[in-house]
Amino acid sequence: SNFLCSIYFSTELSRQISHETVTPPDDELTNYDAEEIHLQETVLASILPSPSFLLEEEEPIVETSSRSFCEICLEEKASWQMFENDRCPHSFCYECTISHIISKIQDKANEIPCPAINCKAVLNSDSCRQIIPQKALVQWDEIHCMSLILDSQKLYCPFLDCSALFVNEFGGILGEIECLVCKRRFCGECMVAWHSDFTCKEFQKVYAKKGGKSDKIVKMLAKKRNWQKCPKCKMYVEKAEGCLHITCRCKYEFCYRCGSKWSESESHGNCKQKSRCCIFF
Repeated sequence: SNFLCSIYFSTELSRQISHETVTPPDDELTNYDAEEIHLQETVLASILPSPSFLLEEEEPIVETSSRSFCEICLEEKASWQMFENDRCPHSFCYECTISHIISKIQDKANEIPCPAINCKAVLNSDSCRQIIPQKALVQWDEIHCMSLILDSQKLYCPFLDCSALFVNEFGGILGEIECLVCKRRFCGECMVAWHSDFTCKEFQKVYAKKGGKSDKIVKMLAKKRNWQKCPKCKMYVEKAEGCLHITCRCKYEFCYRCGSKWSESESHGNCKQKSRCCIFF
């Protein structure tokens, strides 16, 4: 309180000096008066702000964004443009990181390695999932699912134009299987087209004798079963029942007995047997 009273006294004294008091000539001042005025000026100078202080304006603080260097594109980027991995000290720009992740997903990678040279860390999968496109995310999820299936349980359709995946969940011996995708039948044990005239043991014995040439085995089987080959697509066709009029998968119509193109005429073209479509055999 003494300090506040002192400030009030000094301020009031300053007002009285500036408005009411007339300073006498220097020769009329006593030593006491000079000392008192000097003391008052010192007190006022310590309390009142200087004119230069009042005129000064506070300079605005400009925050500069930190810059980081991407080791992939070799460019400086703002900190908000950088992807940071919490499993290693490296960071790369988002654009390069996304390209790196997509490339590894296309290579069927279950985990994404850090792109830094000689770094053995992997990228945080949760962080990766937040920045990659939806299409790549779906593909990556499929890779994760595949990694959970044992290789011994994986089974693929043997037809090259299909190769659909099956899972042998119980690990037992599989026999005849119909592919859910291409609808063709194959042997799950021998992994070839279904060999209805052979047991797996017999087929594997013949397969070994033919040097592993499945086309030779098919020809041998076709000869044994009297299969006919479509004149257009050259695929074998087996007639289970019905007349000699065959319509192949390629939509070509021919006579199953002689292989001639089918005709609606009585002799249906150049059929060597002169058979009618109503004739069975």
